[in-house]
Amino acid sequence: MVVPGSREIEEKIYQPPEDILKDAHVPSFSSYLALYKKSIENPEEFWGDVAQEFYWKSPPSGQMLQYNFDVSKGKIYIKFMEGAKTNMCYNVLDRNVLEKNLGDKVAYYWEGNSPDHHLKITYSQLLKQVCRCANALKQLGVQKGDRVAIYLPMIPELVYTMLACARIGAIHSIVFAGFSSESLSERIIDAQCSVLVTADGVYRGEKLINLKQISDEALKHCQEKESHSVQKCLVVKHHVFRLQNSDASNKLRTPWDTERDVWWDELVDCASDECEPEWLDAEDPLFILYTSGSTGKPKGVLHTIAGYLLYTSLTFKYVFDYHHDDVYWCTADIGWITGHSYIAYGPLANGATSVLFEGVPVYPHVGRFWEIIEKYRVTKFYTAPTAIRLLMKYGREPLQRYDLSSLRVLGTVGEPINPEAWHWYFDAVGQKRCPVVDTFWQTETGGHVLTPLPAATPLKPGSATLPFFGVRPTILNEHGEELEGEAEGYLVFRKPWPGIMRAVYGNQERFESTYFKKFPGFYVTGDGCRRDKDGYYWITGRIDDMLNVSGHLLSTAEVEAALTEHPAVAEAAVVSRPHTVKGECLYCFVTLKDSREFNHALLEELKRKVREKIGPIATPDFIQNAPALPKTRSGKIMRRVLRQIARNEMDLGDLSTLADPKVVEVLFSQRCEAAA
Repeated sequence: MVVPGSREIEEKIYQPPEDILKDAHVPSFSSYLALYKKSIENPEEFWGDVAQEFYWKSPPSGQMLQYNFDVSKGKIYIKFMEGAKTNMCYNVLDRNVLEKNLGDKVAYYWEGNSPDHHLKITYSQLLKQVCRCANALKQLGVQKGDRVAIYLPMIPELVYTMLACARIGAIHSIVFAGFSSESLSERIIDAQCSVLVTADGVYRGEKLINLKQISDEALKHCQEKESHSVQKCLVVKHHVFRLQNSDASNKLRTPWDTERDVWWDELVDCASDECEPEWLDAEDPLFILYTSGSTGKPKGVLHTIAGYLLYTSLTFKYVFDYHHDDVYWCTADIGWITGHSYIAYGPLANGATSVLFEGVPVYPHVGRFWEIIEKYRVTKFYTAPTAIRLLMKYGREPLQRYDLSSLRVLGTVGEPINPEAWHWYFDAVGQKRCPVVDTFWQTETGGHVLTPLPAATPLKPGSATLPFFGVRPTILNEHGEELEGEAEGYLVFRKPWPGIMRAVYGNQERFESTYFKKFPGFYVTGDGCRRDKDGYYWITGRIDDMLNVSGHLLSTAEVEAALTEHPAVAEAAVVSRPHTVKGECLYCFVTLKDSREFNHALLEELKRKVREKIGPIATPDFIQNAPALPKTRSGKIMRRVLRQIARNEMDLGDLSTLADPKVVEVLFSQRCEAAA
């Protein structure tokens, strides 16, 4: 590897700023290399040192890390600190209050959808609220190993509930509160959840969303699909208590089942604020989080306690170069893995002060992000390229109204950041003095796997740069051969790190076939990757049938299934098309049944169908009438050709395998120029 900073690449990279070096946890590129070498060559000692920072009721009984990544040698498994006993909630709360005397320190500044709504929550207050919620869940019959579905907006009760589950050994399954009732029911059924925690309603910007009604529809789906049903539904009065105008509460009707539904304030607020933690095995499940699968059925990614605790804690500390006086803000939703790892568990494990944000970037004005940074003197800011591209459209003027001088590190997550957005983020937001940590990782990886470190890694705009400690990436070609030096192919990992997923919940076969069968001996990310001459990694996008829309992974099969449920649609195919804000958007081809007319009314019905089936994030931008789809003689749809049509790329290459090449001409003549 050429050492970044050498003359060969000096003009292509941004060196770490001098003022961040003096107290950095990893203060130079050479210190990064030394730590990385130790993490690979002596992982027992490396992770053993990290483990000493946390509380263990009993130590591990065997090797620190045991695993098999090769399906030809038997069942795939990963075990970390097997035999040790601990509790995640104790380590992120009690340890900070009792051992580190951080009880009076602010854990979260909660900032609501409206700037008038805000709270300050200390570590002591957080611990008491979590204990109350834990006792309330126990009163509802929740025991160790039970699954609890959480369908809440970005409010403190979401954090209370997930940590309460961790405290009593229940497994939380958080569902993003923008998903449809059908998506929620699908996840409840798969995880066999016994309790659902939701809210009456929430404003997202100016839009009022009746979460309880969506939840009730989901629970009805559950009863219709099988005998299993949620026993209790705990409901937060968020909408009623937090409105600027009390008259607006009349807009929301909260459906109620007296046998099943319980108000949060009537149960949780009356519960004891003391609750002994359940001491759990290191490899006991912590949570299930669903991510889209290429088959259309979401996968329940399962993470366990000890490895996830150590990995999220260390990545948070090093990637954001966290120090005690920092104020950190991740703008993600806890319904996604970014929120799990870098709003909840990682920051709390470090005793950090975070901003918990319920709103959207442009409400009630386009300077909302910058206003909050100034208000709380945020030092470390973590957001998505989609948000950056959205705010770029409004120029620098909104930024100039606020004091952003507190910022020291900027981060991006969810998708590769395009160089134009990277430069605007670095120049306009960071004022050319804040390193940009462009982090690559997945729901499955639990934490950052390719990432710069602020004081150690010279930056190349658009590159995820180098592996985090304990991570061994490599690039394979289609035949599974490892590529050396400059190369492009499949990004894979040759060994596990503590925070990697342990299973697809309830489906070992799917776990192995999705991640390990294509290239035995390697974890397959599903992403393409390029490695440059300096050893830097550049993510080139999904290789499987997945799309990355605004940082959210969507399955083409899932969207196609929703479209073909409409009685007018005979067949559908979905591909990605570049989008200036979202990165990628959905471009859909639909073949109608005989005698059905393609018109504006049908377009709206199809969009609504996808929204109802999956959620607003999956709403198609383009829907094109396709009298026929380009297929091979064996009947396989040639998605490569559809992608080129969507992007108006006329050079289609070899079409000799198509059954009817004339189909392509027809599709080009009818392609969409404007969003549907």
